[in-house]
Amino acid sequence: MENIKRLINLSWENNSLLADNEYSNAVEFVLEKLDNGELRTAEKMSDGQWIVNDWVKKAVILYFVIRKMEKMEVGIFEFHDKIPLKHNYKKLGIRVVPHAIARYGAYIAPGVIMMPSYVNIGAYVETGTMVDTWATVGSCAQIGKDVHLSGGVGIGGVLEPIQAAPVIIEDNCFIGSRSIIVEGVHIGKESVLGANVVITQSTRIIDVSNDEPIEHRGVIPPRSVVIPGTTTKKFPAGEYQIPCALIIGTRKESTNKKTSLNDALREYKVSV
Repeated sequence: MENIKRLINLSWENNSLLADNEYSNAVEFVLEKLDNGELRTAEKMSDGQWIVNDWVKKAVILYFVIRKMEKMEVGIFEFHDKIPLKHNYKKLGIRVVPHAIARYGAYIAPGVIMMPSYVNIGAYVETGTMVDTWATVGSCAQIGKDVHLSGGVGIGGVLEPIQAAPVIIEDNCFIGSRSIIVEGVHIGKESVLGANVVITQSTRIIDVSNDEPIEHRGVIPPRSVVIPGTTTKKFPAGEYQIPCALIIGTRKESTNKKTSLNDALREYKVSV
């Protein structure tokens, strides 16, 4: 693998090397490993920290370089693109409802359910996860086990800059309808986001569950229950309300995941 990494890095510095089969085959090799889950664009280490495998992201971008545009036909539907579609869902143990689409180079684990939705190249979706109707999982996004991405959820993708972290949704999270998570935001395990929560790296995330507010940026702590809110910001023309995310409580560890989720929705009156 170190040799593959070396070839990818050399190709990144000099795209003309891709004319040599040794280098283009290295790119193909990485994409195959991404597609079957043996490689990831980002991964969690034993200490709980996440690292970005920038050389793997480079391979994804180089894959666009070596691929040519081609027509793809699925029944009466026609596509024109460089990246093939993922296939062999039955063998992989994935339930895919028409018109769900995933691109080659996205790993989708056995037991995942894809309602009409979209998963982009480089993404990683763990077992037991539901990608609900018209939800989108962007390139390189990392989705944990038993996550529910509700209808219309938008999980942002990132390929460049190479060192940029992708969106990470940890295990057992529930992301409410029409929520948008982008720019490498990290959602801690077992968190519940209500409908229409929008979080970017600049969004103020304010924990209002105690006597004094505590502010976060780019990270939702584990087991948080989050709803959309507004906060006041001064502009030259006056003071106006801008969106923020409010942490209004936590899921209880003493109950199982399903019960904890239901309790959170009832207790805090979170819309989903």
